[in-house]
Amino acid sequence: MAETPSTMLALGTPLPAFTLTDALSGRQITDRDAAGPNGTLVMFLCNHCPFVKHVLPELDRLIEEYRGRGIGIVAINSNDEIAYPQDGPAAMKELAIARGWKIPFLFDDAQTVGRAFQAACTPDFFAFDAGRRLAYRGRLDGSRPKSDTPVTGLDLRAALDAILAQRAPDADQKPSVGCGIKWKVTVSG
Repeated sequence: MAETPSTMLALGTPLPAFTLTDALSGRQITDRDAAGPNGTLVMFLCNHCPFVKHVLPELDRLIEEYRGRGIGIVAINSNDEIAYPQDGPAAMKELAIARGWKIPFLFDDAQTVGRAFQAACTPDFFAFDAGRRLAYRGRLDGSRPKSDTPVTGLDLRAALDAILAQRAPDADQKPSVGCGIKWKVTVSG
């Protein structure tokens, strides 16, 4: 299980614009649709990654809690569906239904949104303030698969709580670590 760290996009970066298809509803969802009145959380996830599987129960709790507090939440999958069919829209829909998610799970088939966020791994978290400026990027917490550290969501929860209190999250932010995003191979002529 190879570990890839997140790239730590610059704080203050505006929320990148996007329009992607929700695997659950088939509807087109934009960045404006995803944004909440108090902030926005964008999570890069996929179905097969052991790092994502490790944190799913905490993500379920976090989604439910912070949606109810005015944080818009969206999950995006930028993996290459051809090379990794288990990460395609049908499997994404199954996962979201099984987890009871009431958030869009968007498929970034062209991988342009993943690149706009400079997403590098799954899971990778980006929290924007009410002004749609990046306030936090990094890890959920210090837990990893096969570690003794419990999954608590401590780092991301602290950042979201700061955003809700209209304060800047702690600037000492640690990168997320997970499976590298499965980029499509391009052949140049």
